[in-house]
This record gives sequence, C-alpha cells and structure tokens, in this order.
Amino acid sequence: MEVPIALVVLRAMLGFTPPEWAYVAALRSGSELNQGFVRALDRKVRLAPLAPLKPRPAMLKRIEVLVMAACDLLETGCPVVPADQIHRLQNADTIGGLTALRNMAAIGAPYAMLLYERFLGRPFAGHRDSVSELVGDGLENAVEEQLANAGISFRKTRRAERLPGFDQAPDFMVPSEFNPKVVIEAKLTEDDGTARDKVTRIQHLHSLSLAGQPGGQLKFEVVACLAGRGFGVRREDMKKLLIATQGKVFTSKTLDHLVDCTGLKKFRTR
Repeated sequence: MEVPIALVVLRAMLGFTPPEWAYVAALRSGSELNQGFVRALDRKVRLAPLAPLKPRPAMLKRIEVLVMAACDLLETGCPVVPADQIHRLQNADTIGGLTALRNMAAIGAPYAMLLYERFLGRPFAGHRDSVSELVGDGLENAVEEQLANAGISFRKTRRAERLPGFDQAPDFMVPSEFNPKVVIEAKLTEDDGTARDKVTRIQHLHSLSLAGQPGGQLKFEVVACLAGRGFGVRREDMKKLLIATQGKVFTSKTLDHLVDCTGLKKFRTR
C-alpha cells in the first residue's frame, strides 16, 4: 500500500494482463473479482506509482486476493507442460518457484529479459492478436460440423463481409443469405470488455429480426454459441444475451443440442 508500483511489478513477473490476473485470482480464491476493478487499479498505480494507496476495507480485501494469488503462483513456479507447449511462467525467474527467484536476485539478470518486455506485454499480446482468429475458428468449425452432420444447408460468412440487410454479417445463416431463418453467432473471448461488445452485437441482430415484423414476430431466430471466460464475468450481460436469443445460447459442452433445441431442426435432412 505504501509503494503501490509493487503491484505492477508482481503482475509483470507473472506476465499477466490485469483481466487475466483478476480471473486467476478469483478462480484460486473462490471469490468474485471484477476485471474492471483490477484494470482501473493497474492504471491508477501506473499514473502515480509512488503515491500510497488508502483503500476502503472492501477494496483492500480484493487487493489481498490479488497479491496472495500472485505470491502463490510465484512460489509454486511453472508446472510441467508438454514439449510442444509453453507456459506463461516458463521464464528464467519464475520457472523454478522461489529458488529461481532467489538465484536471479543473487546473480543478477538482464532487466530486459525479465521485466521490460513483460511490462509492455507486446510480445505475448502480438502473438495473441495474430492467432486470435485461428483460436476463434475452433468454435466456428465445431458449429459447422454440427450443421454438416445434420445435413443442413448454410452460408458461412467471411471476416468483415458485407451482406444486404446486415450492417455486420452473422457468422452463419440458415438456409441461405437470401432467406435467413436462423442466424448463428459463434463468439470466443477471454476479456469481459470484449464480451460486452459481442453481447451488444447479438442484441442488435435480435433488433434486426424484429424490425418491420407485425405482432412481435421474428424475421429470423438468433442463436449464440459462446466460448471463453469473458462471458462468465458479467451476469447482467448474460441476462441480456439470454433474453435476446430467447434462451438459445450454447457452449462447447452443449453444442450437440444445437440442432434439436433450435429452429435448425426444421432444416435437418439426416
């Protein structure tokens, strides 16, 4: 609390973004920890790194949860991972827990190797940005497989594709783009802010399905297929999503019910 830049140093040692730190701390403690709070705290500390914090009891408790999670991770070190994977704690100072930290503190290490790049976050963030579409394709491929197995005709749109009647084209349209009866949005996100934007997009599709229709009828049914921890953070956003889709929300665990529990079953041919 007296020298709060220590919070940023802890986060940099972990190599986490503020939302990631919030998520892991909440998971390990079993308590709710808002990602927006950690994002705001991180920014406040970076703007005034040496200004002592005087938090209220509730805020202090959340900071304690963050620090305890960070210290536990740093003490434990990097778990064993397969040869074709790399763990976030697989760094010279964090791979071996406290032993590695003490060794580095004793013998010294290039600052750039330890903190500078991780503080900026760009090497990992650059990789994350470059593969985000590839990661998202996994969910879309799973949806495509469900439709194909049921013999359902569909139109899968390309990234940033423009279609008449849609300012932002949905990921899938059944049976076709000329007469859509079911539209599917397949979204993956690990960040609560991005999740909120995607919920808004799905709500907009619901508004389009109501536009110009008599008696509240729907022009097409809106279905959401979700993955990633971002959607689990804001309950109010999930409420909006369930209302907009009339409960037609699926995850990777429930994707096998996609056809039978939506209007897609009308288009099943096998």
